[in-house]
Parts: sequence; structure tokens; C-alpha cells
Amino acid sequence: MKQCKGIFFIAGIAVALPLESLGEYVDALEQTEQLRRVKEKVSPNLEIAEIMRRLMYAGDQPAVLFENVEGSSMQVLGNAFGSMKRLEVALETDDFSEIGRRITELTKMKMPSGMLNKLKMLPKLSEISEYGPRYVDHGPVTEVVETDSNKISLNSLPVLKSFPGDAGRFITFGMTVTKHPETDIRNLGVYRIQIVDDKHAIMHWQTHKRGAEHYKMIKEQNKKKIEVAIVIGADPATVFSAVAPVPEGMDKYLFSGIIRKKGVKLVKCKTTDNDLEVPSNAEIVLEGYIDPNDIRMEGPFGDHTGYYTPAEPFPTFTLTGIMRRNRPVYLTTVVGKPILEDAYLGKVIERSFLPLIQMFQPEVVDFSMPAAGWFQGLAIISIKKHYPGQAKKVMMGLWGMGQLSLTKMFIVVDSDVNVHNINDVIWALTARADPARDTVIINNTPTDTLDPASPLVNLGSKLGIDATTKWREEGYMREIQQLAVVDDETKVLVDNKWDRYFNGTL
Repeated sequence: MKQCKGIFFIAGIAVALPLESLGEYVDALEQTEQLRRVKEKVSPNLEIAEIMRRLMYAGDQPAVLFENVEGSSMQVLGNAFGSMKRLEVALETDDFSEIGRRITELTKMKMPSGMLNKLKMLPKLSEISEYGPRYVDHGPVTEVVETDSNKISLNSLPVLKSFPGDAGRFITFGMTVTKHPETDIRNLGVYRIQIVDDKHAIMHWQTHKRGAEHYKMIKEQNKKKIEVAIVIGADPATVFSAVAPVPEGMDKYLFSGIIRKKGVKLVKCKTTDNDLEVPSNAEIVLEGYIDPNDIRMEGPFGDHTGYYTPAEPFPTFTLTGIMRRNRPVYLTTVVGKPILEDAYLGKVIERSFLPLIQMFQPEVVDFSMPAAGWFQGLAIISIKKHYPGQAKKVMMGLWGMGQLSLTKMFIVVDSDVNVHNINDVIWALTARADPARDTVIINNTPTDTLDPASPLVNLGSKLGIDATTKWREEGYMREIQQLAVVDDETKVLVDNKWDRYFNGTL
């Protein structure tokens, strides 16, 4: 991919920068031959989900737009972010770590002293202001506004049932908008939402998520409800922002602007009292509130671990209004045993947040969360080791960072090990780690709510393995072993004669 004056080219096709809506993204996918349209009538009950999973498991398949959905006039878009190529189109870059570098640069900014130095800072400050959201009175999402409580219905949406054992139909790619009750900082989070009836759904707010934190604060203040909006479909940068574990205290709309290098346009909801704002370019917005006293059993649900998560009590969402485009596209995703669409989003999170990890742990060289470990299960970290015990120091530091606190297993290797090559990692594990000396187990720590192996919901243990080369100061009392490597002279000799060895037949 290359970029030039606000245009980026993929496979020789020019695309306007930035993408302003889900529709523009669909057009970009079609131009780059990464979209397949299905005109055959399909059912949202199990059929669509199975098609999406088969495409993802087959590998290197396009996104899919279902144009003829049983019981709905809306088109359904699936697997929209299910490859690194598509995410390059979506986020308009092929270097995802650039996103993290923009954030770290902003955190390092200080206002200099002296008028001349302050003037020199103006271009940078202008750039920051460009990232911030813009407020407008109307937009595509306000083309249809429904506030009649007798007519609005969650069942007007083509919500999928994904597995036979699911408790019902679930919104899987809704971006739930909440405000921090004290600071008004806005959060977007993707939580599954189980449809109950026309007006009610159950919000799966895992206890460690920011939306759940806002809910708990409202509950502790004895307030009757927390108002929320559920956005379905928006520009790709905003969708990614909802998934990403941004630093505490950062507004998710600002993060979207940092990705896009341009602020998101927002409109106010029509039926909420707390001035909730949503993207004006969204496809669908469900407005409503969550009552802390209305708790219902949610699940089971076939989840990204490959198991059904059992039924548990969660709070209920009550619908008060709908805003939408005239012809909205319903964005959805399916999960299950890896590797599916969420794996690719997780890989971009890994790449884009590496600079933030390095800001707090500067010895970190690279970082990988393998998709087969459903990301929260395992992380591999390579470091430049400067002192004894440093690998364990890095583990402890990362377990203290936001969502990484839920990661079950850490493996730390030296910088000569490629964390993205599992064979290289296994070699380091077996050649550089002694189980008794280099394994750390911590009991009674927070775990991912969805972890099917933890003995208790939200509580389990952590495993850390130091697979770095050991020093005498770390108790390695044998003669320090040297890696067997070929000298440069022999390498050059073989390079120069390579074609002659096989008469040029290789």
C-alpha cells in the first residue's frame, strides 16, 4: 500500500482518505476484490453464521454482504475485518504500530517556555485539535428517527443466532456508548447483547470492562438508570476504537480521530437525557437505558474460546428510540474456536499498542498474542536483557497494565527469538528455560470472564515462563553455553557458490 496527498492506493486503486462510513468501506473492499455479495435468500437463524465461519476457516476469503435476508429489508455485512489486507484498507495503513506511535507522541508533548517556542508548537497543537470530534445537528444516521414506544422494536433488526445451543439471538458487533459519571469521558465498547423481546435485551458487561465500571458507579450512586446508546456500523476507525483497549482516561472518539487523523462527526441521541453522542455516519443507533434493578440470565453463548459460556446474571437494556439510515447495513461478526475474524482485530491491537507497551517497558523488543490462544490466553514477549531477573520484572509490569492484567500466560524470550514464529519460541522454551527455576505461578488473580478453564468466574491463576538465556547471577552454575553459528567467511563462500552446487536447478 502507498499513500499520496490524502489518497492511498491498494492494488493500483485509489481510495479517498479517510473512510467516512461503513458504506465507503464496503465500496473500498469491492474495488480491491475483497467483498463477495450473496443474493440467495439466507436466514439469520444459524445459516448466516455458518457461512461466515466456513469462509473464515477456509482462509484468505473475502468479506461477505448478504443482500437478501429472511425477515428483514436490511443487508447484513460479515467478516468485514477478517484479514490483515482488509484491516489495512479499513485503517488506511500497512504499519499499525504507527497508531501507537501517534499516541505516545501526544503523551510526551509539553508546552515549552518562551513565545517563540510556543509558536513553534502551534502546528502540533493544530494536529491534536484535528483529531477531536466535531458536533453536528444531523447526519445520515438521522435520516430515520423512531421514538414511538409502540412501534420501535429490536426485532426489526436481522440479529443472528450463531450456534444451536445459544440462548437466542445476539447483537455481536454493537458499540455500546457510555459516559463516565464523573468526568463525562466517553467510552465505546463491544459487548454481546442478547435479544429478549421488542424492547429488551441483556447487556453482557464483563466486570473488567469500562462500560461495566460506569454501570457500577451509577449503581453505587443509587441512580435509577444509566443511559446508553448501541451503535451498529460506522466508519472502520471508530469500529476499531470500540474494540481497542485504549489507555485509561482517553475518550474513544478522540482515539478514533487519532487513527483517522481527522475528528469524527457526532450527533446527539434523541431520547436520552445525558447528551450521549453517536457518530453521525453510523448505520443504526439503538437508544435506551440500563436499570440496575432489572437483572436477567444471559447466555449460553458459543464464544471465541470455542466453548459455550454458561448462563449468568447481567443487567437489562430497555429500548427508547432508534435512529438509522434509510437503507442501513447491519454489521455483524461471529465467534467460535479460533481462528475467526476477531483474531485479525486482535493482531492489529497487538501491533498498534506495542509502542505503548514499550513506553512503560522500554526493554520490550516485540510482542505477540497468538490467535490460537484467543489473545487473552497467551502472550509472548521478547526483551533486551540488561540485568538478572529482568524477564520476571517485565511479566509483573505487563500484568499491571490494563487489559493485560487478564492475560493468563506470559512467555519472555531474548531479542534473538522471533515471537511470531512459534517454532522459534518452542526452541527457546525447551533450550533456555528450566521448569523449577524459570516458572512463576500466581494464584487468586483476575482472569478473563470467558476463560473456560479458570476454577472460578473472573478468578484464577497466572503462569509466567522466563525463556531468556540465564546468567550466573540467576543461578546458572554451569559453563555458559555458546550458540553454534556459522562464521561470516563460510556464509560468504557458500553464498557465492550456491548456484554452482546444484547447477542452477534450485
